[in-house]
Order: sequence, then C-alpha cells, then structure tokens
Amino acid sequence: MRVVDAGPTVSGRTAKIVAGVVAVASAGAAAVLAARPGAGDDPASGDRLPPATATITRGTLRESVEVDGDLGYGPTRTAAARTPGTVTWLPDSGATVTRGEPLYRLDERPAVLMYGPVPAYRDMAPGTEGRDVAQLERNLSALGYDGFTVDDEYTGATAAAVDRWQGDNGLPSSGVLRLGHVVFASGPIRVGTLIAETGRSVAPGRDLLTWTGTGKVVTVRLDLADGALAGVGATAAVTLPDGKRAEGRVTEVATVIEERVTEVEAQIALTGVALENAAVDVTFIAAERANVLIVPVAALMAAPGGGFAVQVVDGGTTRQVPVRTGLFADGRVEISGGGLAEGVTVGVPR
Repeated sequence: MRVVDAGPTVSGRTAKIVAGVVAVASAGAAAVLAARPGAGDDPASGDRLPPATATITRGTLRESVEVDGDLGYGPTRTAAARTPGTVTWLPDSGATVTRGEPLYRLDERPAVLMYGPVPAYRDMAPGTEGRDVAQLERNLSALGYDGFTVDDEYTGATAAAVDRWQGDNGLPSSGVLRLGHVVFASGPIRVGTLIAETGRSVAPGRDLLTWTGTGKVVTVRLDLADGALAGVGATAAVTLPDGKRAEGRVTEVATVIEERVTEVEAQIALTGVALENAAVDVTFIAAERANVLIVPVAALMAAPGGGFAVQVVDGGTTRQVPVRTGLFADGRVEISGGGLAEGVTVGVPR
C-alpha cells in the first residue's frame, strides 16, 4: 500500500496526491457505504454480519499529483548590449517582436530578432562553421534571403545574402555578421521591463530590457520523485482561479537548485486563456487503471493465509473471498479475484 505524505515541500510549494474514481459504468454500480440497521448476529444464518457495506463498482481509478503553478508568459530573460553605443530606440513594454524586427537600436543600428536556441556569441564570416551558422541561414531563408545551401558552413553565398540583408536593415553592408547585429530567441517575444533609457550610452553587457515568450505558460516545480510525470509532451490539467479547467502540454523541463533543494521545473503551454497572471492548480496523472473492480480500502480484510480478502455479503450470509489488490487511490482500491463482480455487496468492518 502506498502511503503519501501530502505536507509542504522544503521550497514552500505544496504538493498533494489527489485521486478519483471516474467513468463508473452505471448509476446502479455507484459505491454505497452505509451502516446496516440491526447489523450483528443473525439468528437465521449464524453469521456475524458487518456493521456497514459497500458495493463493488467498475470504473477507472486514477492517482494524480497536484502542484501549485504560476500562470504567466514563462521565464523572464534579459537582452543586453553586445557593443558600446548610445541607445537610440527601444520598443514599448508589452510589445510583441517577431523574426526580422529590431529588438533595440544602438547608434541607430538595429539588433534584429531571429529564431533559434543558440545565442549569438561571435562574429560570422566566410569560413565560419557551427550550429549558429545553420541557425542564421535558416532565418535568412525564412526572411527571403537565399542563394545558399542551409548547412553549418558560412560560404561566399551566405555572405552575399547577409550583405543584402544588412543593406535592407540599415547595417554596414560587408557580408560579415557582427556580434550585436542579431538577437536569437526561441520564437516571437513579448517585451517586459525597459531597463535602459534612450539617449544613454551603454557598454557591452549592459542590460537593456527583459522579455518573455508570447504564449500563456504555467510554471510548476515538482519534487525529483515526481519529475518523470512532467516530461516534454506530457499533458496536465490546469484549474484556473474561477474553477474552469484547461488542458496544457509540457514544452520545457529543467532541473533547478535553490537553497540546496533540487527540483524539476516545467513549463506548460496553454491556449485560449485570457488571464494575464494568476496562481493555478496543476494536476498530473501519476497512474491510471481503466475498467477495473473497485472497493473502499476499508473493505479489505487480512486473509488467514496472508494477503487480503473481502467479505462478500449475500442476504443474511457472508463469506470471505481472497483478492489481489492493484492501484490504491483516494481511499479506494482496485481488486480482482474469483467470485467478484460489479454490483456485489461487500462488508466494511469498523
């Protein structure tokens, strides 16, 4: 039997094990746990009847892990100047910036947003090779600048496309991509806080603004033991403050260590949610058993030869039936064994 401690974690977030029985086959098979009037010795049968009974149901038993989540736009990141200069333009807070658009301008030269996981970290010129080159070429092609093969080699054809792109964006046309000409992000971004001010001179490394993704994301932290539930692609049910539920999908997972506590942080993408920021409840399915026989855990008895049994009640008589147990969840348990079926009455000892 799995015993779950639903107390607070070290990080202050509360994780709860929540479970339920769903998809019961019929109303007649619903669990009924009620005291039997006159329970006790039955002179007609000589059997001692249980003080309470329940009905075996058939349905789906689910065990789930519920954690606190924060609804927003995901992790906040910072854009910093890569070259010295004067800040001549910044976007508005809350603005959306997409591929090919400037994120900021220094000395009237734009830092243009492009998509990709590799951050800009060096100049690129003919002869340069690497993942960042392939990333740049994919973006140039998406923006309509072609004439090269998209691969990890910066060739003369790549330089010619870069030269055309530079001329169209007010950058010196050299065919060499200088550090600071582009900013790479995973996709469109939403501008957060403006840190710098226009008209101010900045040095390389000076923070200019913060940004996030544009989609609604729920951020959750889980104990390492539950981290496997939140793999990329896993689904989760999100309960909003108004009680409505939305389904999300895990898009990013990372291990975080804070104050010597190691947890798994997951980002869950949502669609169709109008709230900007809110505290939400997130539920991950830990285990599920469909189309199984279910009784209250209190109906289990110790079998004489070891293991468990249930007390089947048939009119005024009772008999013990050995059972195999499966999933335990929310005070109920999956059982199987000979002579058991949906609708059979079992005793609930007290």
